[in-house]
Amino acid sequence: MHPFSRSWTALLDAVAGLPDEDFGKPSGCTGWLVRDLVCHLVIDAQDVLITLVTPADAPATADAPGYWTLLPEPPSGDDPLDALIPRLAAAYGEPRWLKHHIDDVGSAAVRAAGLADPAALVGTQDMVLTVADYLAAYVLEGTLHHLDLVAHLPSAPEPPAEALAVARTALEAVAGAAFPASLPDADALRIGTGRSTPTPAQTAELGDLAAKLPLVLG
Repeated sequence: MHPFSRSWTALLDAVAGLPDEDFGKPSGCTGWLVRDLVCHLVIDAQDVLITLVTPADAPATADAPGYWTLLPEPPSGDDPLDALIPRLAAAYGEPRWLKHHIDDVGSAAVRAAGLADPAALVGTQDMVLTVADYLAAYVLEGTLHHLDLVAHLPSAPEPPAEALAVARTALEAVAGAAFPASLPDADALRIGTGRSTPTPAQTAELGDLAAKLPLVLG
């Protein structure tokens, strides 16, 4: 199974298994509840579907690491789309409707990815990428948000080891440096993107890379 399909199937399964009360708990995204994060995932899945049916005639202008823009600071919530997400999530009312929508759209995105030609060129956000590079970028997106989903839900399943390893490699490509081998994949992803703060010992292990962190992906 392609890493995109593996990571996103695991993410969809994790959402499907959440009890209703978990949707009102905090997520790992500052200011967002779990329901807000799941609503954002609906939009992510829609973006995948749209991009996979947006062929490009021009040569590729970006690879998987180049898909990401590094922001100077984490989102404040003032961005119009970021501010819209909690209102959209609340409009679903009962969690079952949000579960149904993410399963419907997310599963379609996984199927579309499986049918797509990895070498085909697609356009998104004023960039042209191969399907393979675009989906590689979304392994990182999905795995990071899976970590956000379970950040305060100790009984929810974490991302699969394969997805964590692929996402770590992707983040290292963005950083232009490898994280210390002593850091587990999930810790490297959380620390690397500012989702958690390294301990003094971890900072020492990170060496010169510590000065580049966090990598705020946009």
